Amino acid sequence: MIARAAAVLGVFMVGVIGVLAAVTRDPWPSNDGLTVAVLAVLIAVGLVIVRQQQRNAVGWLFVATGLIALVDTLCREYLVLDYRQHGGSLAFGRVAVEVRGGMALTAFLVAFPAILLFPEGKVPSVRWRRALWAYVVGATVFSVAQFAGEATVHVGAHPAISIRGAVPNWDPGWFADHLWVLSPLFLAFWLASVGYQVRCWRRAKGERRAQLKWVMSGAAICVVSSVGIVLTGDDNSLWARPVADVALVGVAALPIAIGVGILRYRLYEIDRLISRTISYTVVTGLLVGLFLGVVLLATRVLPFSSPVAVAASTLAAAACFNPLRRRVQRVVDRRFNRARYDAGATVAAFSARLRDAMDLDAQRALLSTTVHRVVEPAHTAIWIRSDER
Repeated sequence: MIARAAAVLGVFMVGVIGVLAAVTRDPWPSNDGLTVAVLAVLIAVGLVIVRQQQRNAVGWLFVATGLIALVDTLCREYLVLDYRQHGGSLAFGRVAVEVRGGMALTAFLVAFPAILLFPEGKVPSVRWRRALWAYVVGATVFSVAQFAGEATVHVGAHPAISIRGAVPNWDPGWFADHLWVLSPLFLAFWLASVGYQVRCWRRAKGERRAQLKWVMSGAAICVVSSVGIVLTGDDNSLWARPVADVALVGVAALPIAIGVGILRYRLYEIDRLISRTISYTVVTGLLVGLFLGVVLLATRVLPFSSPVAVAASTLAAAACFNPLRRRVQRVVDRRFNRARYDAGATVAAFSARLRDAMDLDAQRALLSTTVHRVVEPAHTAIWIRSDER
């Protein structure tokens, strides 16, 4: 019942945000709609986890985080509509200012304990339970102080609202301002949670190890993306917009990775995913460098016009794509997808030895050994069709 209500509320807020973005003709407060898309993924993953494992706290944390962040995005859009387009004449503008200002870290504070609680949604030990309680108390005091500070500050009739729906140069009061000293402690708790999962990964085997690989990969991408979001902040410059958009997509890696780890869906494809991501990133960088190099060579050194140079660069990049991808993929697999690399080498060695094996029993033993080494099945059976003629 609660999950269904959360889903309905999420859909309703997504619709309202879409209407506000259409009315204001300004998608920047929602980062060109990417914020809504990422939060929809977050809530969807949380609801799937809750449906499969109702007592798993990770799913509920994701649902709560998505709803809180949707409220924040809705307030941003409404502030643009009220104060930037209607001069503060609409209702609930003051409420939107207070909510928007008080949600400085709320979504992050709610979401990141999911790393520690992965995968069963339970605290791993008594020591971690005490640390989690201290974290919850600190996060609650911090959030309440931020909202209380916003409620007591006089904003005036026309507060300065940026094009992203933020309230710059905002002072919520001495107490709330000094509570930001707790932010390094929150960060330390998040990093300690990641460190705990890394230690578990080093000791784990089999399915548990594959689960933790997903979490560590998603957490790494999410941390890098979060740093990008913090650096851009509420910046209104042109460079901040693409950085924030790309960073938001990276934030979705954590809930997706945790959802895959908990639900064990295609659990063992993480090595392939990592190797493909790295290889295509490297290939893209090399092709961009080749493209720019040919353009500069043709226009600066050789007497070619710009359209001819662009066409030649495009053809050169297209011709080099597949050969370059194969070579880069082989190198990356050797480091990040060792199972696939070893399997390929084993199959190649099997093919070479099979050409020299003349005895049927030797071929059957060689085939059985190769299959066990590559795919590690529980049982194998070899059927050889007899020549009835």
